[in-house]
Amino acid sequence: MKKGLLLMALLVVAGAAFAQGDIAVEVAETQKTDLWSLLKQGGWAMFPLGAFSFFMVALVIQNFVSLRPKTLLHTEQMPELLELMLQKKCKTALIYCRKNPSMFANTFGAGLERCLDGEEEIDFAKVKESVEEASVEQMSKLMKPIDYLSIIGASSPMLGLLGTVSGMIKAFHTMGSQGMGKPELLAANIGEALITTATGLVIAIPSMFFFFYFKKGFQKTLATLGRNIGFLFDALQSGKEPVSFMDLETLEKMEGE
Repeated sequence: MKKGLLLMALLVVAGAAFAQGDIAVEVAETQKTDLWSLLKQGGWAMFPLGAFSFFMVALVIQNFVSLRPKTLLHTEQMPELLELMLQKKCKTALIYCRKNPSMFANTFGAGLERCLDGEEEIDFAKVKESVEEASVEQMSKLMKPIDYLSIIGASSPMLGLLGTVSGMIKAFHTMGSQGMGKPELLAANIGEALITTATGLVIAIPSMFFFFYFKKGFQKTLATLGRNIGFLFDALQSGKEPVSFMDLETLEKMEGE
């Protein structure tokens, strides 16, 4: 008798468990949604946010390609230009820079132009001023895509917040006009509010990350650029090879002397 009652209780519990499982599956299938449905639920704010996400990806790819130190510095040109500086061949070096344009060549060429202004003696103060002006010009040009990432990172959360406010206004309007009799309409408005906020943050976080990543990398590249150009003009002014370009054997010979 006890075994029969125990078996019946187990069957009842198992049936209840299976019933709850079926209900959970049905609820999950009802709540299951795809990305397109979420985008449509987000409302009008998803269109500008989608444009922001597209431009963010495009800017990240562009910066990865255009801000590589190898592309900007062209360190393989240093030995040839150094030899020209040691030989005081400023005109030949300027022609070389014009034929091989880059951030490094354009900035260095701006300084060489001051070396060929017709004066017998080179005014290195004017050369330095010209190099600084050219470097600022090049920096302003290359910083634009980086700054655009900062604009997207700052604007996306604000635009998402605007979509949130729009969704909440619709929710309260629904409550005021139809009461709480249709909670599915209220849920749609609240869903619009939450989705736009989340989308704005999803766009803003990687935008700001890549902004600081590219900015720090570009600042390091600018420092290396100034250092390399300084070495070349020091060689032109002194007629001696900079110590930084000497190998260990040469340095040891100098120490012995």
